[in-house]
Amino acid sequence: MPAFPCKRPLPAPAPPRPGGRRAILALQYFLYFGVMGVYLPYFNLYCYHLGLSGFEVGVLSALRSVAWVLFPMAWGALADRTGRRRAIVLLCHVASTGIWAGFLVAERFAAMALLMVFYAMFYAPIISFLEAACMEILGREKSAYGRVRRWGSISFIAVVLLFGVAVDAFPERIVVWAVAAGSLAMALAAFAMPPEPHRPAEPAPGAVRMLRRRETAVFLASAFLMLASHGAYYGFFSIHLAELGYSPAWIGAAWALASTAEICAMTASPALFRRFSLEAVLGFSFAAALVRWGMLALFPAPLAVFASQLLHAFSYGTFHMASILYVDRLAAPGEKNLAQAINNAVTYGLGLMAGFFLQGALFGRIGSFGIFAASAGIALAGGALFGLLPRRGGGRPLAPGAAPEINPGAPPPRRGG
Repeated sequence: MPAFPCKRPLPAPAPPRPGGRRAILALQYFLYFGVMGVYLPYFNLYCYHLGLSGFEVGVLSALRSVAWVLFPMAWGALADRTGRRRAIVLLCHVASTGIWAGFLVAERFAAMALLMVFYAMFYAPIISFLEAACMEILGREKSAYGRVRRWGSISFIAVVLLFGVAVDAFPERIVVWAVAAGSLAMALAAFAMPPEPHRPAEPAPGAVRMLRRRETAVFLASAFLMLASHGAYYGFFSIHLAELGYSPAWIGAAWALASTAEICAMTASPALFRRFSLEAVLGFSFAAALVRWGMLALFPAPLAVFASQLLHAFSYGTFHMASILYVDRLAAPGEKNLAQAINNAVTYGLGLMAGFFLQGALFGRIGSFGIFAASAGIALAGGALFGLLPRRGGGRPLAPGAAPEINPGAPPPRRGG
């Protein structure tokens, strides 16, 4: 009988190469912050053109902010418990895109408020999942995080500058269409994200348990103060410059300079974290914020304002990178998603919200110079609080190929002598 060759199983598809996975991450950051570049400057303006009152626009913003605090932690805990982060991410992308489409027809406040709650429920955790996936994919090369994340900043600048032309040329509803198109692109790109390594499902640690750890709680409290100090900048910087007599074009140039400085810092992240420890970078970032807000409080001259904007590279750029890496180092393997969600909720959720409310309340009483002085004090308090933390591993730099995890349940290493 003729011999038939035995059938060989088809080879499993090769996982994306490291460079390909980084490109997928960069694309996700590019699309995410591109959508933010449409939403943040222009969605409230769109609502105003629909005839919503200032109070109603404020309520929509508040609903989104509250969702940014609550839902990422719930989704992060679920992802850690089930080990199904990729499936949850895809659900969040598809659901948020579908819900946002409702804004194409909704024009009344009640309907828009309901849509905002459900949209934010699914959209809010996307960025913390992306940060956790980035830490996982970079693996032993976490110091390169900034070079991946910079594409989000590049996208944000480009969209903010270019989309303003589109808003002038087309009806206001182009804002909703642009966010819908960007969200759809993000959802499609999310299917290219590699699955997370298999890990047995385990009970989630819970936010309360994580926050009971002294090191985690102290760091998050200091980071909360750092972002609260930015409330005056994000809420009143343009108003501050306008009151000083600067033109809109000059104000836009000042914002662009800050974003450019941020991108430069992120590009230099591998060299930065090879030379300096996370603790040193974070401590310097607090000091830069203190100097930056102090300059805006004391010196109205153009050169001083531009110099203060260059410090955005540190008060935001290096602080953001180092905080993501620091939280990843604090978290145990089974709680990475929840850890990044808590960090995002406490800082960019509660911290910025508190900063907006506080500086808004103070603005009418002490003016723009006064609120930047208050911001300097808040940054100083955050830096002093951060200084109470122990220096893990002697405060060594983040060496390539050596990104050790910290076991939160283990006692700190004993000091020599």
